[in-house]
Amino acid sequence: MSQPRWGLVATIKAETADILNFAAHHLELGAHRLHIYLDAPNPEAEAALRAHPKCRVTLCDDAYWKRRGKRPETHQPRQSINATHCLNRRPQVDWLAHIDVDEFLWPAAPLEGQLSALPDTTLSARFRPIEAMAPDPDDPPPPGATWFKACSRFAGERRAQTARIYPTYGAHLNGGFLSHVAGKVFVRTGLPDTGLRIHNAFRGKEKDPDPAHLDAVELCHLHAPDWPSWQRAYRFRLAQGSYREGLKPPPGAMGEALPMNALFSMLEAEGGEAALAAFFHEVCTATPDLRARLAAEGLLREIALDLDAKRARHFPDHA
Repeated sequence: MSQPRWGLVATIKAETADILNFAAHHLELGAHRLHIYLDAPNPEAEAALRAHPKCRVTLCDDAYWKRRGKRPETHQPRQSINATHCLNRRPQVDWLAHIDVDEFLWPAAPLEGQLSALPDTTLSARFRPIEAMAPDPDDPPPPGATWFKACSRFAGERRAQTARIYPTYGAHLNGGFLSHVAGKVFVRTGLPDTGLRIHNAFRGKEKDPDPAHLDAVELCHLHAPDWPSWQRAYRFRLAQGSYREGLKPPPGAMGEALPMNALFSMLEAEGGEAALAAFFHEVCTATPDLRARLAAEGLLREIALDLDAKRARHFPDHA
């Protein structure tokens, strides 16, 4: 029996090198199709992607959104609309996942084999994130490597681990992550009335209640890879991204837990940028102490993504 083909859909607004790094990494893993929806024009990246036989590009311009009805103001519904559009349009793969430009699949075994082992009744299969940590300038990782933090997928165990690893801020953090711990999903294509949102697959209006778990796949999330990168994205995330108002505190947290928006607003009000920097150093920087606590829980990863070399192989004109 032939191995299943898999692919990705992503809605992207980023620099050319970041877009091509994302594409090259997943082409190297064996993606059969990459469906890139450009949320803003990028002629250079668009031309490079269109020239690659496994990439498909959709420019989300005024004409595109006129056909969809209306362009949503925030990026989250745009991502869901584009992902479902791709899923139902003939994605040319057997399994399709939606991930972001700063997320990189890291399977411990070939994805084709993992997906082929799923029962025929499986609609979707979840894989979990690991979050990049900023290098400690006094004790950096090996050349080319990045340290990542992981967390348990079980909420009770995750709460206990978070309290042990992050003594100052753990009550307000879900797994010690600044971004999602839910992960993303592959959804089986070719089924009627299916949809793909940011973190879940749907059949009709019902979320898949029991996705399979791809435990041998981690999603490397470069959400806060260093202080300058985090600072550049901070205001947007606070206003309408992953730190926006209205999101809940960690599940099962006690009454003193603050949602991320309230936590960061409080830190800024009390100590300005210095307080945010102190938080970032304690929670997001791979200091020897933090690495030791993560390692003790089995939650420390050292990974060399080698993105520049992959980009040079797949898009040599942009090496």
